[in-house]
Amino acid sequence: MLSEKDTLHDKVVGLDAGADDYLVKPTDVVELLARVRALSRRPPIWHGDTLSVADLKLHLNELTAERGEDAIQLTRREFQLLEYFLRHPRQVLTHDQIEQALWEWEVEPESNAVTRLVRRLRQRLKSLGVSDWVETIYGMGYRLMPRI
Repeated sequence: MLSEKDTLHDKVVGLDAGADDYLVKPTDVVELLARVRALSRRPPIWHGDTLSVADLKLHLNELTAERGEDAIQLTRREFQLLEYFLRHPRQVLTHDQIEQALWEWEVEPESNAVTRLVRRLRQRLKSLGVSDWVETIYGMGYRLMPRI
């Protein structure tokens, strides 16, 4: 919350109303941006059957993802990959880790299965404006970097 109200009572009311932080104006833009970055590093949040990171929500019972007013339907495998990314935000996940998480142990996926799946997921996430959240870490794997 960004406000001109600067009494202790105002801050307590703002935080009790649901604000994650309270900053009094005028403020330094550098501090504001640092606080936004700090909030974006928080772990995923559960709300019933919904897993969310930043403003991206994944509905676990519906195989859908939404951001704001926009929603997309995902295939089972795309859903599994996005869920895995959301459960491990900002963590570099190797191809092997992703394969082990998404395929049964007795099933050997094609050598480029993870690469193709990430490409498909990014394509689907374009309509939500978050395709750039899935970063390629060359020589290592992939990472979900939520941006606010």
